[in-house]
Amino acid sequence: MQKKGFMKCTVEFGLYVKETKHQNLLIVCLYVDDLIVTGDMQSEIKQFKAKMKISFEMTDLEALSYFLGLEFVHTPHGILMHKRKYACEVLKKFNMMDCNSTPIPVMVNLKLTEELDEKAVDATLFNQVIGSLRYLCNSRPNISYRVGLINRFMNNPRLPHMAAAKHILRYLKGTLDLGLFFSRKTYQNQVKNGVVLEAWSDLDWCGDKVERKNTFDYLFKYMNAPIYWCSKKQNVVVLSSCAA
Repeated sequence: MQKKGFMKCTVEFGLYVKETKHQNLLIVCLYVDDLIVTGDMQSEIKQFKAKMKISFEMTDLEALSYFLGLEFVHTPHGILMHKRKYACEVLKKFNMMDCNSTPIPVMVNLKLTEELDEKAVDATLFNQVIGSLRYLCNSRPNISYRVGLINRFMNNPRLPHMAAAKHILRYLKGTLDLGLFFSRKTYQNQVKNGVVLEAWSDLDWCGDKVERKNTFDYLFKYMNAPIYWCSKKQNVVVLSSCAA
């Protein structure tokens, strides 16, 4: 890729960017033997594909529809990215496909502790649930905090922890069609108005009842579409909400 004039992204492995002679961008995402190609000009994308076919045996699948568990739906208004297929597989794997759905991913004001007086559950099964949910967080920022909350008890899971995990699965059952929407109209309007990037943040104070640490969250939106988010427990204990 670098021999063809592409620059490798320094913060995202497998991402290559090239500025063409017409000052347009050509972007290639590489994962093993799969490529996603996008850019400013359709003609330049076609030229790149033609050159790659000369050097490698390749199959052009046209518009992006499925990649690494991510599904893409193209509409006149934009692109919807979701993981309905993967979420259904997760529900089937843990026998939750026929469960009753719930409109919220976690009960309000839920504060989990080690719960040592409660019955222990299968740690392997619990860890498998957590691993499956963490992969879903790549397209579902609305469950990132909740998954991080139960992730803290992987070493010694108890019944309340498993109940919280199943509650998230029940939420997924009722929200299989939710995903991230990248609007074309929003992009055009916000470029015109000069608003391109938003950042949101929040945290709780001493939300972790075991270590008394805060959990902070942030979300970045570009052209009104979520592009980066995180939910993480802080490293230190603060003594006031102001310090938090």
